Order: sequence, then C-alpha cells, then structure tokens
Amino acid sequence: MKFVTEYRDSEQAKGIAAELAATVDPNREYRFMEFCGGHTHVLARWGLTDILPKNVHMIHGPGCPVCVLPIGRIDMAMECALKHNAILCTYADTLRVPASGGKSLFKAKAEGADVRMVYSPMDALQIARDNPDRQVVFFAIGFETTTPPTALCLLEAKKEQIKNFSVICCHVLTPSAMEHILLTAPKRADAPVLDGLVGPAHVSVVIGSEPYAQFAEKWKMPVVICGFEPLDMLMTILMLVKQVNEGRHEVENEFTRAVVPEGNRRAIDLMARVFSLRDSFEWRGLGPVPKSALKLSPEFAEFDAETRFGLVEHHVPDNKACQCGAILRGEKEPFECKAFGKACTPAHPLGSCMVSSEGACAAYYSYGRLRK
Repeated sequence: MKFVTEYRDSEQAKGIAAELAATVDPNREYRFMEFCGGHTHVLARWGLTDILPKNVHMIHGPGCPVCVLPIGRIDMAMECALKHNAILCTYADTLRVPASGGKSLFKAKAEGADVRMVYSPMDALQIARDNPDRQVVFFAIGFETTTPPTALCLLEAKKEQIKNFSVICCHVLTPSAMEHILLTAPKRADAPVLDGLVGPAHVSVVIGSEPYAQFAEKWKMPVVICGFEPLDMLMTILMLVKQVNEGRHEVENEFTRAVVPEGNRRAIDLMARVFSLRDSFEWRGLGPVPKSALKLSPEFAEFDAETRFGLVEHHVPDNKACQCGAILRGEKEPFECKAFGKACTPAHPLGSCMVSSEGACAAYYSYGRLRK
C-alpha cells in the first residue's frame, strides 16, 4: 500500500536507528517534544523509544484536541442538551471526557439528554434538516485539521438558512499553544528544557510549514514536520539531532509527501472567512492561552450557540488525583500518575488523556507501557 507499508519497513528502520546511534553526541542529552498525540501513539505502538539512544528523550506535549478541552466547555455542551433540550452532536471521543461532578456527555445521554455521535459536521446539519422543530447544536472541537469541515458546514447552513442549527466553537490553534509552552516553561520548575519540536502532520497539511518559522527565528528552536509512520518518526528524530549537533535552528519538512510551505490556501481562506480569533481561550493543563482559538465571525454570528443559549464558560479544576495537566505540559509521563492504570483506565477515565485515541495515557495503556 503506497505511503504506508513502505514506511513500516523493518530493515530501513534498523538502518535509520543505526545512523541515529552513530550521530548522537554521547556527551549531551537531547529533548524533543512531539506536539501531536498521533506521534505519541507512533512512538508507543511501534516501540520506537526502546531503540532510541538513551540520551534522546521524547517529551509528550498537549497534542490532542480532546485532551486539552477544558471541563467548563463540556459543561456548556451538557447545558445545551439537558437545560435547553437541544440535540447535541459531537465526535465520539468527546462523549467520554470527564466533566464536572464526575459527569460526561455520555452520562448525560444516559440521563435522557439527546446526545448523538457524528462523523462530520454535515451529519449534524442533516439532523437539523430532519428535525426542524428541534434545536441542533454541533459541539465543534479540534485543531486546524477539523476546522475547515466546520467552516464548510456553516457555509451550507447559511446558504440554506437553517434556523435550528448552531455551533459551540472550540477549535484551537496549534502554533499559539506551542509558543505558550515555550513562553511559560521558565516559570515552571518541572518544565523540560527542549532542544527541538516535532511538527504535527495533519495540522501542517492545512497550515503548511511557514507558521513554524517563528520558532526557528525567535526561539532558536529546530522544528521538523513529521508524518505518522514509524520511519517518519525515526527520520524526524535523526533530522532534529543533526540540527542540534550542527547548531542549526531551521524548519524542515520530513512529511514532504503531504505538506507544502504555504499549506492548503483554500482551506486557510475558508477558515479566515467563517472564523475570527478569540482574545483568549482556556486549554486544559495550560490555562488561558492568548490568541489560541477561534470563534464565529460576525457574518456567521447567527449560528453561535453560545449567544443563542446564553452559555457562559466557568473554570472547573481538574480531578486532584489526575495528572493530565502535567502530562499535557510535558512535565510528567503517564506512569508517574498514581491513578494511571489503577483508578484511571480507558473504561473508567479520570482525565481526558486516558479517553482520546490520541491521548498520552491511552497510548501508554494500550501498548503496555504501564511502567518505565
């Protein structure tokens, strides 16, 4: 299968691993953060951390839109379904994220709320067409990857003048969060000192490689955009090690088969029309992050569920037994949480990192990394 099996070739993996072992400087430590949760799963699923040199450390970042969704936002969605009797539509992982009071959207459904899993925003729009006497709310989450489909859906809703459809917009922006981590790290005693960043794959297909130039220029930080196969990850780590050894700080693109510097201009222009920047947005684990999320632009304000239902987000602290916040900031690994694999499992998660298919805790649990 093109672009899959050839990137899983074990002989090539051995060759890259051997070159990596010969390239690292044994007298220094290398710390690279993979921002995307998909990359965390690549590392865990294929056992890549077992073949990395001992002085190359992969730090897991807040790379999952489900993981970074604050509890207050989930409470807003539940309010729509329980208090306002709306049909609430969202993606599957979101249903199981723990909210305040030990509740979740899945539990709200068990209490009688009309909560439905959808595969795309267009599914939610069709539900609105089929139920003209009910309000239908799409709980829109995701990085830049899932933002264009929401924008297309809103364009269609406006074109058809569907009055019973609205959106709770929780789309967040990757570069803003990456910069926030670098800005706030010196203030946190446990924050790792980073030598380079693994750029996300799907996000970069949309936004391109140009937005990462600020990290190379301002922060003197090497960035390599990486695909989602094991050879992609090994090659990316090798490229980062070479940059560090040579004193370079550039944006390099390992994922050339899908990412171009300018990104997908049609998708970018579409997002710019439908959305505008929020001044600030709370990320689970990171707190309020300036200019890091989107809201509906004035042209599409009629579809804003927050305004339509008078929704107000309140800050809700995480479960004290859960270390998701520290894990999302790269300060701890899942096995350092006392609840991991015991009180917190995929069947009974205490935090969002154990829920999402891209969460670090879910990756460690699924692939047997229950202890260091």
